[in-house]
Amino acid sequence: MQLPPYATTGQRIWFYTFRVICGLIFFFLIAPILTIIPLSFNAENFFTFTPGMLAFEADAYSLRHYRDFFTNPQWQSALRNSVQIAPAATLLSVALGTLAAIGLSQSHVPARRAIMAILISPMIVPLIISAAGMYFFYSRIGLQGTYLGVVLAHAALGIPFVIITVTATLVGFDNSLTRASANLGAGPVRTFFKVQMPLILPGVISGGLFAFITSFDEVVVVLFVGSAGQKTLPWQMFIGLREQISPTILAVASILVAISIALLTTVELLRRRSERMRGLSPG
Repeated sequence: MQLPPYATTGQRIWFYTFRVICGLIFFFLIAPILTIIPLSFNAENFFTFTPGMLAFEADAYSLRHYRDFFTNPQWQSALRNSVQIAPAATLLSVALGTLAAIGLSQSHVPARRAIMAILISPMIVPLIISAAGMYFFYSRIGLQGTYLGVVLAHAALGIPFVIITVTATLVGFDNSLTRASANLGAGPVRTFFKVQMPLILPGVISGGLFAFITSFDEVVVVLFVGSAGQKTLPWQMFIGLREQISPTILAVASILVAISIALLTTVELLRRRSERMRGLSPG
C-alpha cells in the first residue's frame, strides 16, 4: 500500500507512525526467537553470549549441541515419539475437521453457530483446563497414558484449525457444481473427491499444517494425558529446563523454528494459490 499524492499532513504522519508501531511490535515478537539461534551455536555450556561470541571468534562457535541432539538417546526417543504422534493426530484432525466444515457449511443444518462454537472451543478454552478435563475423562475409559490417548487429545486440539481454514475456503465455493455432479449421476463420495476436494484442497492442507504444528509443539496436554513412554520433543525440552540446563534445548528450539517457518511459508503459498483459483487475486 502506497501513500496517495493527495494525502494530508495528518494522514502522512499516521501512515509512517503506523508502520513504526508495527515494526516495533514485530521486533518485540521476533527478537526472542532470533536470540536463541546464535546461542545454539555456543561452544560452551552457557545460555548467554560469551565474550568470544560477541567478538565473533571462530572457536567460540560450535555444532556440539546439534550433535548432542542427534546422538543423545533421550532426545532421539522424544523426536521419534513426536514424529509418530503428530502425523497421526494431523490425519485424524484433517479427516474430522474437513467433514465438520462441509457439514456446517450447509444452510439447512440446525444450530450451526452453536455447533461451530463447541467444535472450536479447544482453541478458546485455556489449555490447562482442556488438559485436566482430558486427563479425568481418559483415565475413566482407559486411554490415559496410551499412544492412542495422546493422538486423540492432539487431534482434538487440531480440529478447530482445520474447521476454520476449510470453512474460509468454502465461502467462495459454488454449490451448483455439486448439484451438477449429482445430476450427471455421481454419488456423494465421488462428488466430494472429484469436485469439492480439488477446490478446497489448499484450505485442507493449510489446516493440516496448523494441526501438525499444534501437535508437534504441544506440551501441556501430553504432560497430563501421556506417560513416560510418550515423552515428546517439547516434553523433553520442558524436562531439560527444569532438571538439566543444557544448551541442546536451544539447538532443538532452532530446529523447531526452522520447521515452523517452512510450514508457515507453505501455508502462505497455499493461501495465494487458493485466492487465484477462486478469482480473488490476479494469476
